[in-house]
Amino acid sequence: MNGLLDQFRRFGAARLAAMLAVTLALIGFFAFVMLRMSQPAMGVLFADLSSQDVSAITKDLDTRGIKYELRGDGQTILASRADVPKLRLELAGKGIPSGGGVGYEIFDKGDAFSSTSFVQNINHLRALEGELSRTIRSIGRVQAARVHLVIPERRLFERDREPPRASIALKLAGDLDNAQVRAIRHLVSSAVDGLKPERVSIVDERGRLLADGAQGEQGMIGVALDERQGAIERRIKAQVDDIVASIVGPGRARVQVSALLDSNRIESRSETFDPESKVIRSSQNRTETSASSEQREGVTVGNELPGAQQNQGQQQGQQRDTSSKNDELVNYEISRTTRTEVQEGGRVRKLSVAVLVDGVYSRQGTETTYQPRSQEELERIGQLVRTAIGFDRQRGDQVEVVNLRFAEAPQAPTDLTEQTLMQQLTSFTKEDIVRFAEMGVIALLVLIVLMVVVRPLLKQVLAPDREIRGIPSFMRNGAVIVDQGTGDPSTFSSGAGASAGGEPGQIDVDAPSERMLAIAQIKGQLKAQSVEKIGAMVAQNPADSVAVLRGWIHEKAPA
Repeated sequence: MNGLLDQFRRFGAARLAAMLAVTLALIGFFAFVMLRMSQPAMGVLFADLSSQDVSAITKDLDTRGIKYELRGDGQTILASRADVPKLRLELAGKGIPSGGGVGYEIFDKGDAFSSTSFVQNINHLRALEGELSRTIRSIGRVQAARVHLVIPERRLFERDREPPRASIALKLAGDLDNAQVRAIRHLVSSAVDGLKPERVSIVDERGRLLADGAQGEQGMIGVALDERQGAIERRIKAQVDDIVASIVGPGRARVQVSALLDSNRIESRSETFDPESKVIRSSQNRTETSASSEQREGVTVGNELPGAQQNQGQQQGQQRDTSSKNDELVNYEISRTTRTEVQEGGRVRKLSVAVLVDGVYSRQGTETTYQPRSQEELERIGQLVRTAIGFDRQRGDQVEVVNLRFAEAPQAPTDLTEQTLMQQLTSFTKEDIVRFAEMGVIALLVLIVLMVVVRPLLKQVLAPDREIRGIPSFMRNGAVIVDQGTGDPSTFSSGAGASAGGEPGQIDVDAPSERMLAIAQIKGQLKAQSVEKIGAMVAQNPADSVAVLRGWIHEKAPA
């Protein structure tokens, strides 16, 4: 302990304070490195969150004691990459994130008895807009959505009513096709009473108008016609590309299709009568029979007598007329054909197909030779294309197949072999590369600190001890005692002078002078002042100086 304390005393207060500061800095640095290396890899849990969702998620993570990080002005939350899928499922079960909107749960918090009808209507509108926003966000490529509904108030005795309108603002990760835009319009219109799809306007975050709510039904018809034309062109192109690629090879053909559609809606009616084809519709028969008689009676005595035969008298004086009539009415229905034909817009009026095919390549070593295709082969390809598209010459369809050399030759086939263990170990993902780069930077910093800070500090701490071992014994502790009888020097602790009871022949060398000599010998820098003091000491004590020199001569060299 005495030697250790003496060593600390030699360092001095300033040097000890510097060493302590550097030691604490190194401890802090290595603690940071260890914590950083032991920290799990972080992954994005959620991004582009609203303030309400960030507050709800962080509160839930703090409750469960899960470590997380906030980035991007607090809109992005990072958690342990291994726990990200599990956390997403658990938060989704709790309805987090909600997207910053409010749905029908708004009615679970309010008091329905104390709310006025105006507040209830506003809450219903907010809930409907929030629910529609959540539903739209479930569509692919839609990151966020806001819905604004304008529903006019219903009034009594109102004859003309303004129809509802809707405006939708979308934040997209990519672009939506026309079918998806039309689906969003129909989704919103079906959820609001009285809202028509053509009254829904849609814009994206870049201010592009995806759907115009002021076009009306004609605008919707035009959009539907454009979608139909694009769908027909894509379908025919895929069919032609498939059949041509199977002949010339994948990527060695280019196909372009142009479809001309008829946008007119035609409605025709025709009525045809067939006089040769008749059917009895109704038949009526009528028969009439009539009889008339004329009576001629004479006044006789016999007629006036009681009990006379009246009938005999009448028969004799009567003349009868009988007539019969038969009527028959037959109604015939002539065969009639009524035909109503409606031809909707969007019929294909003309198809034009252009097919560009590459030639044939042959390889001989590293050289590639190009050879054009024969006209007979082009004719066969054209016949296949005509059959595939339903070619109609009367309609004016055109098919053109041309052989030209492409700017880029086909690449040589590559061998698809199974990856070896070394290849699998060296196939890193983007996250792994970032992690390795971070570890490399930290390792480089550690190496720099070790070489620049730790190594010089250790060298400086250990240098005095190594150099003191080479100092003669009479200079290590500051004082030298020389026995004039034997000439052997011995050392003792430095002091101001010899003790009162000291033996004769002993001298006490001034401790500061010996310390100065030790420092001069260690550093190898003998200053003029030290040389003068040594000369003075030798002049005052010549016998002792000779004894010291003898002791140096007979002293063994340090190992």
